[in-house]
Amino acid sequence: QVELVESGGGLVQAGGSLTLSCVVSGSIFSINAMGWYRQAPGNQRELVAGTISSGGTRYGDSVKGRFTISRDNAKNTVYLQMNSLKPEDTAVYYCNVDAFVTRWERNSYWGQGTQVTVSS
Repeated sequence: QVELVESGGGLVQAGGSLTLSCVVSGSIFSINAMGWYRQAPGNQRELVAGTISSGGTRYGDSVKGRFTISRDNAKNTVYLQMNSLKPEDTAVYYCNVDAFVTRWERNSYWGQGTQVTVSS
């Protein structure tokens, strides 16, 4: 089965930076897209950043200009560089991959989440 493991979360002061990593393992035929989502208490899960195989990227309005998503295909890893962090960025961050397990079976997979807390 496909498994995603996030790391890099923690406590940081406002204005600081963190880098999240997500390692994808398991049997995968091809990856269509990878992304980061977050969910704060009382809120719905929202898109933070996404990337497709061609290299295109998309960012949530609240993080544009501050966060950067990148991939290392050789390591099957996706990163989220977070700069100029604000208290409102506090949330559990989840990695997601949209992939074909075989030529015919496509699924979306989620990591377990990593907590990011930004203090004022």
